[in-house]
Amino acid sequence: MRMHGFLFGKSLNPCSIRLYLHVNEVEDLTLLGVEHIGVAVRNVEEASKVYSSILGFKLRGIHILSERKVKIAFMSSGGETDVELLEPLDSESTVAKFLETRGEGIHHIAVRVSDIEAALSDLKQKGVTLIDEKPRKGAEGKLVAFVHPKSTRGVLLELVMK
Repeated sequence: MRMHGFLFGKSLNPCSIRLYLHVNEVEDLTLLGVEHIGVAVRNVEEASKVYSSILGFKLRGIHILSERKVKIAFMSSGGETDVELLEPLDSESTVAKFLETRGEGIHHIAVRVSDIEAALSDLKQKGVTLIDEKPRKGAEGKLVAFVHPKSTRGVLLELVMK
């Protein structure tokens, strides 16, 4: 099932990656694009050097989210989609557990939504498994909520609203 023609990138060629949910349709969910790609790393400072020196990304800022035991660096590509580097601050954090089992790499995909409360309500009503049933404050003051990977073909999905 295709969600309102939402694609990563603007190309409509057969190589485009489509985001699929296990539900039949998602009529009320308004996706505004990909906000960022979350990448789990062991060291934010070292990883940010790779993204800046090799790929030309610009460091927008580093944030500590104590309650989630994570340090975050936002790297700007100059386009609409950023890279969010995630470093665990504690061995019990979800990012630390991710690194233990999977190593460094893509942790989640974050999509912009116009109304996060409505999006969560709509997804829940359609049987999607939510990690967060209510939005919480994320980095940079944005409201965020996570969708369980069981409902998105193995991809941890973050909903983001400014």
